[in-house]
Amino acid sequence: MRIDRAAWPFVAAAAVLAAIGGGVWGGLATLPGFLLAAFFLFFFRDPAREVPAVPVETVLSPADGRVMFAGALVGAEPPDGNWSQICIFLSPMNVHINRIPWGGIVRRVRYHPGRFLPAYRREAGDLNEYAEVWVERDGRTLVFRQIVGLLARRVVCRVQEGEQVTTGQRFGVMKFGSRMDIYVPVGTTLLVKPGDAVTAGITPVAKLEPAR
Repeated sequence: MRIDRAAWPFVAAAAVLAAIGGGVWGGLATLPGFLLAAFFLFFFRDPAREVPAVPVETVLSPADGRVMFAGALVGAEPPDGNWSQICIFLSPMNVHINRIPWGGIVRRVRYHPGRFLPAYRREAGDLNEYAEVWVERDGRTLVFRQIVGLLARRVVCRVQEGEQVTTGQRFGVMKFGSRMDIYVPVGTTLLVKPGDAVTAGITPVAKLEPAR
């Protein structure tokens, strides 16, 4: 299975810990380091997925996890515009590779430094560290945020303004438990509800109005 490149500094540090433990205390002392390395490899796993062929109006989940909220805005500082919002919570056991929910041209990428509140708190979407991406196609715009949580300390966003992206394309990773928020225009049909499990690049979460 493919491992995201963000894993290797953590795996290397765990390997060094194992080597030091083995050198000082003997063979059993290597175990914590090896277990830590195994966890990092598991956490940063990047399984291959076949993105389904869907109509251009279909928005796919950008993250693995469980839907916390789907409906009117819940945050105090949403992106400019009139939006409905879907919040997805990722546990440390979920795959943390993120995928583009809807293809188009990246019009804006914004990094917001912030706090590290638990991701399930509603205000976390406004106050925590996040990366915000705006994608436009056929006069329609969709926005999504990679939001860190209590354990996460960094988002990795690998798309740039002006880049052409496709639905289901890998674009980044969130480290050690986090949340993904999707903002779709008011009037969009939401296809998920709180409690639903979703898979990045596979599960349809919304259907946009047809382009005018």
